[in-house]
Formats: sequence, structure tokens, C-alpha cells
Amino acid sequence: MIFLVLLTLLIGFLYLGMPMFAGMMVFAGAILWWEDGNLGTLGEFVFAHINVSLLVAIPLFMLMAQFMVRGRVVDDLYGAAHTYLRHLPGGLGVATVAACTIFAAVSGSSVATALTVGAVAIPQMLKLGYEPRGVYGVVAAGGTLGILIPPSSPMILYGVVADASIGALFMAGVLPGLLLAAIFAFWCMWTEWRREKRTNTRHLRPKRASLPEMGAALKRSFWAMTLPPVVLGGIYFGIVTTTEAAAIGALWAAIVAIGVYRNFGWRDLWEASQETARTTAMLFMVIVGAGLFGYMLTKLRIPDQLVQLVIAYDLGKLEFIVAMMVVIFILGLILESISIILITTPVVLPVLAHLGIDKVWYGVLLTINLELALISPPVGMNLLVIKTIAKVPLYEIDRAAIPYIVLMFVGMAIVIAFPAIALWLPQTMALGR
Repeated sequence: MIFLVLLTLLIGFLYLGMPMFAGMMVFAGAILWWEDGNLGTLGEFVFAHINVSLLVAIPLFMLMAQFMVRGRVVDDLYGAAHTYLRHLPGGLGVATVAACTIFAAVSGSSVATALTVGAVAIPQMLKLGYEPRGVYGVVAAGGTLGILIPPSSPMILYGVVADASIGALFMAGVLPGLLLAAIFAFWCMWTEWRREKRTNTRHLRPKRASLPEMGAALKRSFWAMTLPPVVLGGIYFGIVTTTEAAAIGALWAAIVAIGVYRNFGWRDLWEASQETARTTAMLFMVIVGAGLFGYMLTKLRIPDQLVQLVIAYDLGKLEFIVAMMVVIFILGLILESISIILITTPVVLPVLAHLGIDKVWYGVLLTINLELALISPPVGMNLLVIKTIAKVPLYEIDRAAIPYIVLMFVGMAIVIAFPAIALWLPQTMALGR
């Protein structure tokens, strides 16, 4: 009951405009003052919570994404995907999903993926006669892959809070991410095939690309597609740690943007560094606030009470996972992803341990649910991004996202039913932190 009251008050203050880190610090500080009568150890606690070497990966992955975005490599990625897939029904939609999948492995950000790919894909798809609802939906949903397919800042945050291997989390997100991408692609093909049949426009579909066209497209996009194997390959084979992979990725992205594309100057480097520093500072403040919030929950013995509640109701793994996915989906309607990770994870960790639930598997399910939050009204960030690009009323984009929300529930149900989809790849890797 105390936790529900605190959570309600915290959400209320967040809606009034209080920053996330400030809300957590205020509530945690008040409870600690009430319990201990002083805040004398607060400085040491904050330093200890930030003094974690794994957190270095966050600014490095952000810098890597900034280099690739400002180097404007997405045009080549999208062009190559379109060249190879244009002959399929809904080929441009499938190409959009493919471009989002590849760019997700570069940016690590769903909003950046939706914004960058959407700016290229939406005008072209509308120009070629695709239904607007299908266009907005596929870009919004494809963009969500940014936080499931590694690298992923939310996965790093979850890994730090849950003390789970970030390398394993990254690998665990690959197959579920490809599964969702395949589901989105098949939906695009089926809906467009129905439209072509209804309007008798199959003959307007572009012809299959010739081998010279495919070769030219691959040549243009080759360097852009080298980044995911460089980063993920090193982690998978245990050659580098996650932090070292982030540093190598940032360096390689800079080499590609400067040496290959030749459209990345000193001004771009300065602006990329500034944006990375701003975002990293914000995230670290949130991490500190979440650490205090988690410590406060422990002081109030709320995780222990949740374990006792699970024992009292004799909940099994499946029942608890389903219940948590429902709770997180509801929270996703009113809170953003980082807030959900940092509020819920300290509470559920003791229950995961009690029920023997794999933290990596739970982390993947959590991330898929956070993807749902990005395209769920009323505050789905990807929906707002599409509105900015398309300049149409938000309710049209909300309606376009509904089929993809259902598809993502289907994907999440498959991963719940078959945990090996997430856990097989981490179990085969030479595991490193």
C-alpha cells in the first residue's frame, strides 16, 4: 500500500512537470530523512552508484550513433533495402522495416530510428500510393526496434540495475528483434497484397532489381553495414567487453563518417559531442535518482513484501510474468521507458530470484513491453515523431499504430512461450560483461 501511494504521488509530480531524477530524489530523500533522521551519507551513496565502469558504454554508444546519424548514412541503408525488396508486395514497407532493423543496430535509439528512417521513407511511400495509415504504422513500429536490437541504452540501464550481463542482454535481444521485424514485414506484405488485389494495381509494382543494381546498392551501403558486425561480433566471441565494443564502435563510426562519406566536419564533431554530453548527464542523474529510490524501497521492505505476496497467492513463473507485463504496459501509457525500468526493476528482482526467472529473459520481455510504450497512446514518443514528420493529426497516427500494438503483443507472447528465442544466443556466446 505504501508503495502504491508513493508511486501515485511520484507519477502525479511527473505529470506536473517535475524532472524524473528530481522526483525520485525528493521522495527517496524524504523517506530516508524520516527513517534515519539525516542525509549525511547521501554524497557517498551517489558517488558509489555512478562509479561503475559499465556506465561508460552509454556515452560511447551515443557518440557512435551521433557520428552515423550526422554522417547521413541512412539514405544508403534505405536505398539498398528498397533495391533488394521492391518487387515484393508492400516492398517499400518491407524495406522500411529492414532499414529500421539495420539502423537500430547502429543508433540504439527508437526515437532516432523512427525519425531518421521516417524522414526518408514516409514521403516516398505516400508518393507511391501507399495508404497513409499503413505508412505511419510501419515507421512507428519499425522504429521501436531501436531499443531491442543492440546496442540499447535501456538494456544497459536494466543490466546495471539488475546486475545482469549486458553482453548477454545484447545477444538476447537479437533474435526477438528479428522476430518482430519479420512479423512487421509479413504484415506489410499481406496488407499491401490485399490492397493490390482490391484495386487491381499489382502491375504497378516495381520490377525485381537486376544483379548490377543489387551490386551497386550493396557497394554504396557496405560501410554503413559493417558497424553492427564490428560491435556485436566482438561481444559475441568474447574478444571485447561491452564497454570496449562501444569504444571500438564509436571509433569505427567516426572513421566511416569522416574517411568514407566525407561529410562529417569539425562542427559535426563538436555538436555530436555536446549532444552526447547533455544526454549522458541527464541519464546519469536519473540513475542516481533511481538508486536512491531503490534504496528507499529496500528500507521500507517493499521488495520483501512483494515476495511474500507472491508466496501467499502461490503465483508461478508464467502468472507472475503475465501480471508484470500487464502492469508495465499500463505504466507505459503514462511514463517513458527509463522511468519504468528504474521504478520497477528494484521491486521485482527479489521475486525473479525467488521464482527462478532468468534476469536476461525478463529483461528482453521488459524491453519489448517498453517498445509497446513507444507506440501506445497517449504519450508514445514514436507517434509524436511521426506526427512531426507527416504533419497530420495525432489521432490518425494513433489509429495506424493499433495493428502493430497487437502484433507486438503476439511477438511478446511467442517469446514468453519459447524463452529459448531470447536465451539461445547468449548461451552459445563466449560471455563477457
